[in-house]
Amino acid sequence: MQATVIDVETEQELEPQIRLWSIADYHQMIEAGILDEDDRVELLEGKIVCMSPQRPFHAASVQRSSNHLYEMLRGKAYIRTQLPVTLGDDSEPEPDVAIVRFEANEYSSRHPESADIYLLIEVADSTIAKDRRQKARIYARNRVLEYWILDVQKRQVYVFRQPEDGIYREQIVLSSSDRITMQSFPDVVIDLSAMFPKDNTIAPNQ
Repeated sequence: MQATVIDVETEQELEPQIRLWSIADYHQMIEAGILDEDDRVELLEGKIVCMSPQRPFHAASVQRSSNHLYEMLRGKAYIRTQLPVTLGDDSEPEPDVAIVRFEANEYSSRHPESADIYLLIEVADSTIAKDRRQKARIYARNRVLEYWILDVQKRQVYVFRQPEDGIYREQIVLSSSDRITMQSFPDVVIDLSAMFPKDNTIAPNQ
């Protein structure tokens, strides 16, 4: 039987190439109508990624979190829910909750950027792995000061702080019964139980 010789260089050239998109490319697609508000997507590290559908427990956690933080931070910051933030030149995620600085035009001409952000929060139901890895990497690389993940399955909160060299140097896990202060507002004590639905039951992922 005759052996088949594979040219490694030729073989590599045949591998499919992945096109990575910039923020400018992404915005052009939105302006051109290629993407619109009905497309549940976000730009992550140059890739346009579909966002997971929300189950009721996830949606309730987002609502309770934004309501609680609005009450605690009234007059101190904007609380934005599931709206874009622009990070670097290749990522425009839509975190479940973003606490950002006040801005004269209320971000009508641009999305908040790293320097505007006090805290980003993702509510994780089926996305805990992505939120702990990819989202944490993107946020740390772009020096987002503080990042929390609300794990609705285990009713606990992952807290990421001190972004440096593309990672968060401080990572802790808290129970939903704990209380915490944000780095940007150390005088405001956040009751984490207020960010989770009172019903302690949640159906397992399918």
